Amino acid sequence: MWTSCCNRSDPAVMRAAAIWASVIAIALMPIVVATQSPLLAWRDTIYIIGGFAGIIGMAILLLQPLLADGVLPGLTTLQSRRVHRWLGGGLLAAVIVHVSGLWITSPPDVVDVLLFRSPTPFGLWGAIAMWGVFLAAGLAVMRRRLRPQVWRNLHLSLAVVIVVATLLHAVLIEGAMGQWSKTALAVCIVFATGFVLWRRVKPAARRVQR
Repeated sequence: MWTSCCNRSDPAVMRAAAIWASVIAIALMPIVVATQSPLLAWRDTIYIIGGFAGIIGMAILLLQPLLADGVLPGLTTLQSRRVHRWLGGGLLAAVIVHVSGLWITSPPDVVDVLLFRSPTPFGLWGAIAMWGVFLAAGLAVMRRRLRPQVWRNLHLSLAVVIVVATLLHAVLIEGAMGQWSKTALAVCIVFATGFVLWRRVKPAARRVQR
């Protein structure tokens, strides 16, 4: 993984290590904060597992755009996209565990969310994010049947929906993550996603102008 990076000068290695350490620290920060939350004291184990699955899923959203665009150091484009696919499966698993945990502890609330009749806005955004992840997973299975440009456009559109809905879902909840750590992660996800979108849209805009 680090072969290309380690063949360079020491400053390049230090820079790559600093980037990875920063990304990992930002992703793990809400998870660490959540483990210390007093709100977990009276929660069932299943509910806690489901909640942490949701936090892990949000953390994965920070890595996904960076991996998809191959901007993280030490990884080739092929390696980066392979990890992106693995984490995509991890995101799907995290969503399933998250929803299953909530279903076991409170089935009526989950039914309301799934049917888009939840009285709480964060529930509606959570449902949108969940269906977005499911659609993205289904689209990945059908990738070979679609033209590359069509697949990329659909995948990118779903990614934006997932990110926006997930962040609104998370920010509106007063839960174990902690407001400051949750906000910091959300801001970093927005910047990472926006940066990748800019890199993808800019060449297309230039071609249109020509």
